[in-house]
Formats: sequence, structure tokens, C-alpha cells
Amino acid sequence: MSQAIPSFDLLSGAADSPVLLHVPHSARAVPRDVRAGIVLDDTALERELDHITDAHTAEIAERAAALAGLRPWRFVNRLSRLVVDPERFPDEREEMLAVGMGAVYTRTTHKGELRPADTDPEPLLARYFRPYAAAMTQAVAGRLAATGRAVIIDVHSYPARPLPYELHGSGPRPPVCLGTDAFHTPPELTEAARKAFAGCGEAGLDSPFAGTYVPLEFYGTNARVGALMVEIRRDTYMTEPGGPAGPGLDRLAAALAALVDAV
Repeated sequence: MSQAIPSFDLLSGAADSPVLLHVPHSARAVPRDVRAGIVLDDTALERELDHITDAHTAEIAERAAALAGLRPWRFVNRLSRLVVDPERFPDEREEMLAVGMGAVYTRTTHKGELRPADTDPEPLLARYFRPYAAAMTQAVAGRLAATGRAVIIDVHSYPARPLPYELHGSGPRPPVCLGTDAFHTPPELTEAARKAFAGCGEAGLDSPFAGTYVPLEFYGTNARVGALMVEIRRDTYMTEPGGPAGPGLDRLAAALAALVDAV
């Protein structure tokens, strides 16, 4: 597991596109020195990565960008969320702290030990979390400056069956779950997503995962930043857990491209 790869990439789209496809959980890479702080052996770590990684979502976003009439921008995490999870609150606001999955995870998807419970998160937050947040903030500011608005579409996936760590795993698990925010997700964005994904099965709202990602500088204060989370159930496009993609990937990429074009 190399340290040479970059932590994230901002991939340019059309100058007049307001859309930013955000892909935070698609990678499996863990730098060697970060790996040293994880207690799992190599086999167990690979199995955990199978469960926790939103496999192939970077490819879905890449294909969607190529298909869209106006190419969106893409912000892609190149490191595993086991390094840091860039979408968590870095403080006590984060509800996933209850299961050891704040910005720096200490527990696994099956509630086993990932890192010692007394791990100091600060070095990883300083090295990875804050630079990522700053770059994402800058990327959104760039779309605002160029187009007067920004639309963040988060591209995720989730397992067909609940994993033990899920806090809200007892609700519906539709083929596509749309996570919304009362401030940043206008009704027309939700409706555009429902129409775009109509051919991929039912698109449900906020179950089993709710909310959206917006950089804290804009969160709850700047209505020109729209946001929607697209959670794709993994059995619709890949073999679980951690297996290859199937024909559903092309259909989902086309649907995501239709959403990009609609907004």
C-alpha cells in the first residue's frame, strides 16, 4: 500500500457547469504508515475494505461525466475512508461516533476493533481531513464564482443487507436512496433525481442513509449551494462484497448523466 498516490483529485469539467460530482468512498488505498495503526491482519483488512468501500462509484461518476451534455466537475478521494472519512463531522456533532466511526474510525463495519479506542485522531485530521475539506471548499467556491451556484452530487453505494454498524439500517433499502437536506436540497433537485433514476428501480428518500455533504463554510448558510446524496444499492450493479461490476453500472452512469444534465 503506497504513500505515493495523491489524497484526492479535482477533475475539471466545463467552465460553465455548476455541478460537482463528489466521490468520497470509492478507494481502497491505505498509506503504509496509516496501515501501521490498524490492528487488523491483512486478510481481515481486505475483507473490511470489501464491506466499507463504495466500490466502482468513481467509475460511475467518470462515465456519467463523459456522457453528460455539459461535463461536470469531479472531486474524487483517492484514499480509503479507513484513513479518514471526509464526510463526517470532525467533532461531537457526528452521530457515528456512537459506533466508533467518526472522522477517524476505531471500529469496523461489524463492530470489531479497527484501531485502539484511545487513538488520537488529530494527526490524521491534520494530515488528511482538513486539507481535503479545504480543497472541497475551494472547489465549491470555484463553481459559485464561475456560475453563481454550485450543485454537489454525492456518489455513494450501500450493501443490500444492513451491516451491524448502521444506525438506521431497519428502514427501506431501495435500489437508489436519495439523501436530502432541508436547507440545501430544493424540491426540484429531488424531483430531477427521481426522474433520472426512474429506469434503475425505485428511488427512495433518506433511508437507509439521510443527509448530504456540504463544506462547513457553506453549510446551512448559503442557499446557492445545492446538494444531494445518491446512494446506489450495490446488488444493482456489482457482486457483493467487493466484487466486480456488472451491466447495471452502465445504466446507473447514464442515469447520473441525465441528472447532471437536468440540473
